[in-house]
Amino acid sequence: MIKHVLFDLDGTLLPMDQDEFTKGYFQILCKKMLPYGYDPNILSGAIWKGTGAMVANDGSVTNEEAFWIAFSKLLGNRVLEHRYLFEEFYANEFDGGQVFCGCNPLAAETVAFAREKGFSVALATNPLFPRIATEKRIRWAGCNVEDFELITCYEDSSHCKPNPDYYREVLERLDWKPEECLMVGNDVTEDMVAATVGMQVFLLTDCLINKEHADISVYPQGGFAELQQYLGACQ
Repeated sequence: MIKHVLFDLDGTLLPMDQDEFTKGYFQILCKKMLPYGYDPNILSGAIWKGTGAMVANDGSVTNEEAFWIAFSKLLGNRVLEHRYLFEEFYANEFDGGQVFCGCNPLAAETVAFAREKGFSVALATNPLFPRIATEKRIRWAGCNVEDFELITCYEDSSHCKPNPDYYREVLERLDWKPEECLMVGNDVTEDMVAATVGMQVFLLTDCLINKEHADISVYPQGGFAELQQYLGACQ
């Protein structure tokens, strides 16, 4: 029996084309940092290196630490002195990234539906962003931060999707049994891997990502209407 529902964010609750959002987000950040002597191409490359370090994180440090270690190796220690500029960016200019996303009212409606049905709800987004940026994206989706019992962010996570240890870490933090959980996501590789740790899964197909061209017929799937029907049948 399902007792808990975990939602992905980007491409699931928050409609987006991942490549378009990333390109726009990088442009805004590079514009912020250009007056301080950061070449956009070098800065973008360093962000990707930092992201790669988080994805490869073995759990020995937080994702935040993994990112800044790799990031500063490429940009030098002066970037550590400029951390406040990145904090300012996420507090202010990052809001400009909303134009690269959509908004589906059914997302917030479905989160509310799950809660009304008595399910515990968590936000299992890939923890590549600071909490402030994740909370903003939750609001862009029309949801409330308070709706979720846990929100995974780079400050307090030590693994990333598609590593199954990311899901094990979430389960441990919440003290939830995997067989009682439903993971809802749009990325076949990153989200459906939750099944390998014993979770049930639902593939949201509105912004489907299937880079490995896997057979998706094996997964319960559909849009938010189908997801609500699925949750209703789980009562």
